[in-house]
Amino acid sequence: MQIDEFRSTLGQASPPPCAPALVALWHDARGDWNAAHQVAQDLEGEDAAWVHAYLHRKEGDAANAAYWYDRAKQPTAQGSLDEEWAQIAGALLARDATR
Repeated sequence: MQIDEFRSTLGQASPPPCAPALVALWHDARGDWNAAHQVAQDLEGEDAAWVHAYLHRKEGDAANAAYWYDRAKQPTAQGSLDEEWAQIAGALLARDATR
């Protein structure tokens, strides 16, 4: 699935079949930070940590975000939140396509 196709599912009642970290991003893009965070905090691995970092950055909790960027082995994002969301979603969709 490409990012445009993923974005086109945001009007649906439920997320498309995809990796759980993408489900968290789907909830976030629909404006439900709490649902996104709930999904992300229950996951393990670097992809989940990256989403978790983004969510805490969006929340405005820079210290907690820094912790999660470190766990994700990703640099602290400097661009806009929209740019970061697209970067993460694109990377995760590319990985999801190979599974």
